[in-house]
Amino acid sequence: MRGSLGAVIGRFPFSSSSNGDQDQNNLEVGDVIRHDRKCRDVPFLVFFVAFWIALIVNSSFGFYKGNPLRLAHGLDYKGNVCGDKNGSPNLRGLGVRYWVNPNQVFESGFKDSHSDLEDFKSICLKDCPVPSEDALKWVCNYPEGDDIRLSMKQWVTRDYDYFSFLTPDMKKSSLQLLGPCYPVLFPSVNVLWSCEFTERKSNASLEQWHQMGGQTVDDGMTLDKTVHKSINSESSVIKRYVADIGKAWPVLIVCGGLIPLVLSVTWLAMIQRLVAAMTWITVALFDILIITVTMFFYLKAGWIGNDAVSPIIGKHDPYYHISGRERSHLHFAAVLMTMVMAVAILSSIAIARRIVMATSVLKASVAIECFYKNTPKFKIHE
Repeated sequence: MRGSLGAVIGRFPFSSSSNGDQDQNNLEVGDVIRHDRKCRDVPFLVFFVAFWIALIVNSSFGFYKGNPLRLAHGLDYKGNVCGDKNGSPNLRGLGVRYWVNPNQVFESGFKDSHSDLEDFKSICLKDCPVPSEDALKWVCNYPEGDDIRLSMKQWVTRDYDYFSFLTPDMKKSSLQLLGPCYPVLFPSVNVLWSCEFTERKSNASLEQWHQMGGQTVDDGMTLDKTVHKSINSESSVIKRYVADIGKAWPVLIVCGGLIPLVLSVTWLAMIQRLVAAMTWITVALFDILIITVTMFFYLKAGWIGNDAVSPIIGKHDPYYHISGRERSHLHFAAVLMTMVMAVAILSSIAIARRIVMATSVLKASVAIECFYKNTPKFKIHE
């Protein structure tokens, strides 16, 4: 046994034997193990080093050029991230994306369409526009050029409307849905930082639009479903989850690192003094925590109370409801936590007798430790 281990760890390179040739062979093997050690897979080592270099370069580029807002907020027609204060122009406070041309939104909803909704023109606003029953409202491009002498602040104050300042040619272009101004014909609501059109169209705004000679606008049921499909896609949901983690990292550090560390030290300090009580307190607190987390998922899933997670941001019609993948994920998490809670409570009941036995053992061990600490030490002289 000693010789076989020597071939593995190199401590005993050869076994005791009277055969000189065998001893010589074992000695040569031991010398190889001790002195002739080197990397045998050089190509993979080169590939591994290249992987780490590429990972460091890619991470550095992401930290330097990346923008976390891109995960949750869309891009406008100029390539700016909505809500980005470093955009051109400054879009701080304008974090809601709005698609200005309803015909383009309607077109992207067809299965045989070669264009995606993300490819069509959108603009960053403070809130989703709502049609007016009195006059036709407009959403115009960012104020730029010599013809439009408005600041971004004035543009927001005017509800993004400077149609009255346009030249006749620009007004004609706007009536053809070519910009720079676009009519607000459909109500929309802020769903996860994107304006989703509702099924209810504004008949008054459409009538005024037709009286002005505006281009025919499609008002089918596909209009509201198209934006919702884009917002509710799997890739968009994953981006929002990553963005949430990026925003919640201080909470994760405090609740996932610092607080458990403090509580664990406190638990170790208390268990030395309250052995029997801390055992049952630990079991009870664990079960209470599981029940609390389960009830929290029930609340956010909408099964208890009225505090369910909603994809709609800000004030909206209470009778207007929108479903999302996040709500389905919460339903799954609530069911999973219900199963975990049941297993935890039943396990606590099943091991109650063993906990009593373990408590007795802990008491005895603590008593022995205290006795050992209090016993005077005598030095024995030989």
